[in-house]
Amino acid sequence: MMILINILFLLLSYLIMLVGILVGVAFLVLLERKFLGYVQDRKGPNKVFFLGIFQPFSDAIKLFIKENIKLMKVNLFFYLVSPMFGFIMVMVLILGLPLDINIYSMNLFLLYLMSCLSIGVYIILMSSWSSNSNYSMLGGIRSLSQSLSYEVSMFLIFFIMFNYVESFQLIEFMKFQKSLSFWFVNLIIFLILFISMIAELNRMPFDFIEGESELVSGFNVEYMSVSFTFIFLAEYMMILLMMEYFVMMFFGYSMYFIKNIFYVLFFSLMIILIRGVLPRLRYDNLMYFCWYYILSISMKILLFMLIFKIYLFKMF
Repeated sequence: MMILINILFLLLSYLIMLVGILVGVAFLVLLERKFLGYVQDRKGPNKVFFLGIFQPFSDAIKLFIKENIKLMKVNLFFYLVSPMFGFIMVMVLILGLPLDINIYSMNLFLLYLMSCLSIGVYIILMSSWSSNSNYSMLGGIRSLSQSLSYEVSMFLIFFIMFNYVESFQLIEFMKFQKSLSFWFVNLIIFLILFISMIAELNRMPFDFIEGESELVSGFNVEYMSVSFTFIFLAEYMMILLMMEYFVMMFFGYSMYFIKNIFYVLFFSLMIILIRGVLPRLRYDNLMYFCWYYILSISMKILLFMLIFKIYLFKMF
């Protein structure tokens, strides 16, 4: 009986956490629209209830009740399943958050995070191929090359951070940063990882996955109604989750600290601000920037760290 009560408590706590993230996504979208409105000297959503505060819920209702047109010559199974896979992948990532109430908080979390991020490429490829559209297929191919390029540098940075604490647990990052935060010691790594995460999240100025001017919204051009809602939710849930992991890695605050919420909100606002003030890069510049600059800097830092650790090991 006690085991059953514990299992129910864990399921309830996970459900509360999931609902909280979904509500956070709804108001993050509202915040982005209002913030971009002020950046572009216009008003954002302000009609639905007080100051447009119920706008996300009206948008959700509109998306769910829109007509879902049955397309010809699509691979129906993969077309319908791939948006749900993207949403499920983000929910699975939530399981790894280092909480006391989380039964799935694991020792090899960084490896688990890298595995889940790698699966995201297959979801985009599957959804673009199954749509049977030239625009969506071109968007999927561009997304593959962009995501794979920036994942290489991002995983190298994860390995650099692992060499500091010699553990794949996020809790160890918090223990090591009680006196000094990692962002202060590794400002270059801090900036490179933030840029790589923006590229991984397909946000401006790296949103070639949804280049409106040349791809007509890219891989998701044939999606509508509920399917598009799953893609949209997964994208914005990933912003909150990646910023949460980013803050834990470089600032060492857990989910229970008010400072953690402040930093997650601050970096989410930075992503929104970058979308409002920077233009989209040219695609070849995006690839050159990754392979010639970000990857080379991260490899040099990793090599320097390994040499330094070997030298210290020989001394002591």
